[in-house]
Amino acid sequence: MVQKNWTPAFAGVTEEGHKLIEKLPYVYMLASRRNGTLYVGVTSDLMKRIWEHKHDTVEGFTRRYGVHTLVWYEPHESMMSAIAREKAIKEWQRAWKISLIKKKNPEWKDLYQEL
Repeated sequence: MVQKNWTPAFAGVTEEGHKLIEKLPYVYMLASRRNGTLYVGVTSDLMKRIWEHKHDTVEGFTRRYGVHTLVWYEPHESMMSAIAREKAIKEWQRAWKISLIKKKNPEWKDLYQEL
């Protein structure tokens, strides 16, 4: 169970063994599979948002196309900078997005397990 309202001073590991991450704005990319359909999003609660994608709790693109694997993410200091980065990445060519993923996650493993 992820503890709510924690601060960085309380950072540690949940009962399930997940690392707690500070609630910062994040830009993230999900994939349906290696080199598959990509989705770019932004959130202020990465663990919660990825859980929602994985469990199809919200209708939309990721549910429709089975895009559930967290393959890349990037923290930001402000929501404004995260939104600007998300919009920029959404305009990128697909090859650039894949290159960004491969730099951080060459094996396209599900990074949610490491959060």
